[in-house]
Amino acid sequence: MSTKSKEANQVFPLYIYDIDGNKTPNLNPQIVKKLEETTKSLLPEDILHYVYAILYSGKYRAKYVNFLKSGFPIIPFPKDSEQFVKLTKLGELLTQLHLFNSNKLNSLITTFPNSGSDTIEIEPKYDHGKVFINDQQYFGNIQESAWNFYIGGYQPAQRWLMDHKNLQLSDEDFLHYQKLIIVLVETEKIMHEIDKILEL
Repeated sequence: MSTKSKEANQVFPLYIYDIDGNKTPNLNPQIVKKLEETTKSLLPEDILHYVYAILYSGKYRAKYVNFLKSGFPIIPFPKDSEQFVKLTKLGELLTQLHLFNSNKLNSLITTFPNSGSDTIEIEPKYDHGKVFINDQQYFGNIQESAWNFYIGGYQPAQRWLMDHKNLQLSDEDFLHYQKLIIVLVETEKIMHEIDKILEL
């Protein structure tokens, strides 16, 4: 295995477990101590959610673009406890969404009204709120911002369909895609909220 592929598969768990199943936070004690000066008491999950929120800030990404490209992003410390709590809550909402564990996913916002082959026969295309998968069938009520939304280097709403091209979609696939659209719509909303709170 090459060095490059090893780096691409690195994992940084939040906890490290010993042979008896006891867990220890996998966090730098000095950073935790500095955070506690501002936030008083906190859980490892709080730090995870705070960092997750920061990484989904448009303002943060613009300012630290070169650091993000090099793989060593700088995470700013919160200015006060209130800011930390707000960002932590938003980061938790994001993680719930991205793990498909959010209650938001229980109410679909898109449609799939027409019967047919259920097969992605063409390159999916967006047209006034509709994303066609063949000549007869489409997902409806898709927000253009969700269709064009980037996470990392690709657009999930487009990529998922392309990865399933020439395949017949199951009921589970239809549901998954419609939930994915919710995730993208809600992620964009939360990103705007993060930018309102974060000061760089």
